[in-house]
Amino acid sequence: MEGSPIPVLTVPTTPYQDQRPTGGGGLRRPTGLFEGQRNYLPNFIQSVLSSIDLRDRQGCTMVVGSDGRYFSRTATEIVVQMAAANGIGRLIIGQNGILSTPAVSCIIRKIKAAGGIILTASHCPGGPGGEFGVKFNVANGGPAPDVVSDKIYQISKTIEEYAICPDLRIDLSRLGRQEFDLENKFKPFRVEIVDPVDIYLNLLRTIFDFNAIKSLLTGPGQLKIRVDAMHGVMGPYVRKVLCDELGAPANSAINCVPLEDFGGQHPDPNLTYATTLLEAMKGGEYGFGAAFDADGDRYMILGQNGFFVSPSDSLAIIAANLSCIPYFRQMGVRGFGRSMPTSTALDRVAKSMKVPVYETPAGWRFFSNLMDSGRCSLCGEESFGTGSDHLREKDGLWAVLVWLSIIAARKQSVEEIVRDHWAKFGRHYYCRFDYEGLEPKTTYYIMRDLEALVADKSFIGQQFAVGSHVYSVAKTDSFEYVDPVDGTVTKKQGLRIIFSDASRLIFRLSSSSGVRATIRLYAESYERDPSGHDQEPQAVLSPLIAIALKISQIHERTGRRGPTVIT
Repeated sequence: MEGSPIPVLTVPTTPYQDQRPTGGGGLRRPTGLFEGQRNYLPNFIQSVLSSIDLRDRQGCTMVVGSDGRYFSRTATEIVVQMAAANGIGRLIIGQNGILSTPAVSCIIRKIKAAGGIILTASHCPGGPGGEFGVKFNVANGGPAPDVVSDKIYQISKTIEEYAICPDLRIDLSRLGRQEFDLENKFKPFRVEIVDPVDIYLNLLRTIFDFNAIKSLLTGPGQLKIRVDAMHGVMGPYVRKVLCDELGAPANSAINCVPLEDFGGQHPDPNLTYATTLLEAMKGGEYGFGAAFDADGDRYMILGQNGFFVSPSDSLAIIAANLSCIPYFRQMGVRGFGRSMPTSTALDRVAKSMKVPVYETPAGWRFFSNLMDSGRCSLCGEESFGTGSDHLREKDGLWAVLVWLSIIAARKQSVEEIVRDHWAKFGRHYYCRFDYEGLEPKTTYYIMRDLEALVADKSFIGQQFAVGSHVYSVAKTDSFEYVDPVDGTVTKKQGLRIIFSDASRLIFRLSSSSGVRATIRLYAESYERDPSGHDQEPQAVLSPLIAIALKISQIHERTGRRGPTVIT
């Protein structure tokens, strides 16, 4: 601390009406909006900080991290300046501003912080023409619940001023403590720059048998792996955990330098975008492949020759093999959670283990209540996210280490483990079709008409003949969730059509960017007979998709010839 105290300024501003968090306290918009619209970022940061009760905010500790995308450094500086002006006592920030979403959750819980701000737009592209986002995690380390998001939004619509210390400058590259005297503040404001990996790595050491994984990756007959960080936040984590700690060769890790535009790629770990990894795995040299999204909470698993493990299958297989993980042998398994659109493969595992399954709306915040109350040990979503009660976020690297632990314990390949699972529980064929970038008005009318259809009692029992298949409608609803912990009711979370053979069609509206809208169509069909386990998912599901297209008229009403992305 040198020189005069840093002034705290109050800056007049005008509210924006479009800063409603889309769930979990997150605001995701085109980068140009944050960068170019006057006070757009400060308005939202002030709304987040003001949502914390004053007595909890004064002198508290918060965590700040980013996935390294374009505009993150500027935004981090603004967050620091505003946190100081708003009475926050201490900030913990990853070196160079870098912290994965799971690491932020980990640190919040470890140091009992009041919450955290994560600068990420998840799996969306970066760069000046990409997207940027701000996400608020609360004191349990998880995404903000809806009541907090609603409070943030209400504040953002009436905000008249924000507080900031524009002369406060920090060095994000220098590890250690930096202190600043502020005008009219009795205590100095403190910033601690920490290694982005260390605290999170220490937690992982308590969960897994690192010696078993290291033997798998370095011993006789070692498993050759290929891990793609997609130029997002996970590069330092992959190198430090998988290479330095667990002994994987350095060339096992690719695209490990975080880049502001993710190398011009879409940092989304699926078969559409993780093509570099997929092509490497198809060559047969590697027995295990994984990719992560920009902020490290999503993942994809591939086996030798590019064998794809669907997220829903991955969740179910992890559930069936939790005994391979020391953490679960010690803590036990209390229950499972899955988002409603996720396949019901997990339910069959839960039934065999005699533990409950909680079916929630999409969004990790719904799992936090279940885990905090001790009801749930493992949760997952079809959107490539899985996690457990060690954190309150989905956790990509944790999921990869679970898979490596299972391989080490069972001494089988990825494909053998998956096929054994299908043989025991049956195979759930599953696909998601995303119609992205649609006019919100168009999507509103499509969903409104579909809801009227499924609500009509005469729709029950209706039969659809597609080729040799005949599907009879057994049940329909607009999914509604009643939280078993606090009784909170969340309505209109997707339209479900369940057929007499347990096949499912689901339509769900998503508007995570807030500018354009996405309709997601999910199809699921169950096959018990092992002789039917080698079919292509889209071929199996094509009759269901034909029904979905017929009743929704989505191609005719949007002018689209097909989905943007299929996963």
